[in-house]
Amino acid sequence: MNAIFRDALSPDLENIIKLLKDDEIGVKRETSELGVYQKTFASMSDDPKTHCIVGEIKNRVVAYYQFNVIDGLSHNALRRGQIEDVRVASDLRSQGIGRMLILDAEQRALDTGCRVLQLVAHTARDRTRHFYEANGFTVSHNGFKRSL
Repeated sequence: MNAIFRDALSPDLENIIKLLKDDEIGVKRETSELGVYQKTFASMSDDPKTHCIVGEIKNRVVAYYQFNVIDGLSHNALRRGQIEDVRVASDLRSQGIGRMLILDAEQRALDTGCRVLQLVAHTARDRTRHFYEANGFTVSHNGFKRSL
């Protein structure tokens, strides 16, 4: 089963939100009101360093991730690719789509001159650490967050 990954378009937004809600954490924090997301999606779409990516199989959106290019001065002006909000439809997990998503993100990172691909995973997502480690990621930092 091969997914085709592409930049998301406005008509994809409803399916993206469904994917964001398709787990035990997202269902509690995401809303069904599409209008909440439309302005931010438009802004993200206009930003050349931010990419909303969907994966499709037979015209069905089955995966989503956000890819950001982050320039920095440390590590000899290292450019990083940051993956956010990784989702695969719950009925299609453990079928290789996540691996395809990571490979797509890696290629986008290389294509934009990134020398590191990084991400964070919610500590409540038990299976994700194993998945990312199996796909070549290592735990290298502690993450901190503060609500504003």
